[in-house]
Amino acid sequence: MDKLLYIAASGANQDLLATAVRANNLANAQTNGFKAQLEQARAMPAYGEGLPSRVFSMTESPSNNYDGGPMITTDRPLDVAIQGEGWFTVQSPEGGEALTRNGNFSMTAEGALQDSKGNLVLGENGPVFLPIPIQNITIAGDGTISTQLQGAPQNAIEEVGRLKLVNPEIDQIKRREDGLFELKDGGFAQQDINVGVRSGMLEGSNVNAIEEMVQMISLQRHYEMQVKLMNKADQLSMRGNMLLRFI
Repeated sequence: MDKLLYIAASGANQDLLATAVRANNLANAQTNGFKAQLEQARAMPAYGEGLPSRVFSMTESPSNNYDGGPMITTDRPLDVAIQGEGWFTVQSPEGGEALTRNGNFSMTAEGALQDSKGNLVLGENGPVFLPIPIQNITIAGDGTISTQLQGAPQNAIEEVGRLKLVNPEIDQIKRREDGLFELKDGGFAQQDINVGVRSGMLEGSNVNAIEEMVQMISLQRHYEMQVKLMNKADQLSMRGNMLLRFI
């Protein structure tokens, strides 16, 4: 294949991959606790006959934007937001441990605490189960969960568990396909007593919608340029074939 055509085609393909990353970020601009994906392109030498004097681009998503999102006040007792760095832990569909910043929790009919995707929320001793029926629930700044049974006196507050809050190093975690995060080695993170939460609040997405739109427009124009190069390579090939006919 002609080197110019190959390089232009690979560049267009990488533009499409980069656009998919940006589109996913934009689609999750309103998703609580979402962390934007980063993408970058780097030059790779095109090896073949002769010296590797030409290069092609390769798009990759090396990391994520772990900056905190805006705090949204909901005054809902089961809405919890991480203060600063740290993660909630939930049970992954495979039975392992996953990390999330989305503290939009709810309680099942059996009293199990779950996240917005239906994953069980983990405490210090496994999944958190609340006594039912209850008429009041509070989550303290250290993740301690206290409840008041229905019909019990106002001062009959009982601690039923504590959220497992962790804060592993950023280079130790990776994004899962379902939007959650996990340790790269597939293990379990250690409880970090320094991680604090705020009840009645949610952390919004840290996606900058305007920036993502600008980047998508830039990628679209770059894709159009690659298509023009492919057309030019086709024209050069046709003219070269015409010259060969006269020889």
